[in-house]
Amino acid sequence: MDHMEIVQAAEAHDGVAPLSEQFLRGLTDESLGHKRYEVEGGFAAVAPDGAVELVVHPGHRRKGRGRELISLVDDPLNPIHHTFWAHGNLPAAQQTAAALGMQPTRELLVMSATADELDAAGALDAQLPEGFEALNLVQAAARYGEDAVLDSWLEVNNDAFSWHPEQGGWDRARLDRGMDTEWFDAEGVWFLYKGDDLAGFHWTKRHPDETGEVYVVGLASACRGEGLGVPLLQMGLKHLVERGSSQVILYVEADNAPAVKRYRETGFTVAESHVVYEFPMI
Repeated sequence: MDHMEIVQAAEAHDGVAPLSEQFLRGLTDESLGHKRYEVEGGFAAVAPDGAVELVVHPGHRRKGRGRELISLVDDPLNPIHHTFWAHGNLPAAQQTAAALGMQPTRELLVMSATADELDAAGALDAQLPEGFEALNLVQAAARYGEDAVLDSWLEVNNDAFSWHPEQGGWDRARLDRGMDTEWFDAEGVWFLYKGDDLAGFHWTKRHPDETGEVYVVGLASACRGEGLGVPLLQMGLKHLVERGSSQVILYVEADNAPAVKRYRETGFTVAESHVVYEFPMI
C-alpha cells in the first residue's frame, strides 16, 4: 500500500484531507526536506521546521498506530520541538492527544460560502477607493515587468505575514514553488495598486471540482487603516464566481477575531477546524 492509497482512503472515510497541500507535495518533492516515519498502514511526515502531519489507513486504526507514529517522531534525543496537525480535529485525534498529554496550541478554521450567499451579502460588488487600481498578474507583468511584480509581491507578502509560521519569510524560490502547481492561474492573482506602488494582493485558487478558495490575502502595513481589506477580498471573490465557482472556501486563524468577523459578514460560515497539538515544553 503506497502513501497516496493511504491518504485517499483516509480522506474518503473521514470526509477531510489528512495532509495539507505542502505535505502532499513533500511526498514526491524531496527538495522540501520532509522526513517520513512508517508503521503498518500509516506514516508520518515531518517538515524541517518540526511540523508533523500523519495518517493511518481506516483498516489499520484502533491498533495504536497513531501513538506509535507519534512516539517515532517525538524522539527525546531529537532537539526539534514538534507540532502535530490534526486536520478536521476528529474525535480519534482528540482522544489520542488527550491520552498522551498533548495540548491544543493553534486552531485554523475553514470557512465556506456559496456564490448566492456571497451575492446576498454584497461581497461580489468590489468598489475600489479613489486612486486605486486592480490588475491581475498577467496585466501587472505586462505593465511593470514580471520580475518587478514578483519582487513587489514578495515584499508585501513578507510584510503582511511577518508573524506567520508558514506564509512569512518567503524568498523567490519559495514563491516559484507556490506557483509551480497544476492549479496555478496567473489571472487568478490580483494586485491592488496605488499609483505604481503595490498596496496588497489576493491570490485565488480553484480546486478540480471548481470550488474557489481565498488562498492568500495580504496588505502592506503602510496601507492598513485605509479600508482596503474588504475591496481586496471582494476582488478575488468576484473573479472566482465569474470563473464558475459556486462555492468558495478560505482558511483563517481562529484567534483572528476581526478577520473571522469580517468573513462572517461577507457570508462565510465555519465548515471545518484544523488544530495543532503539542507536548508541553519542559
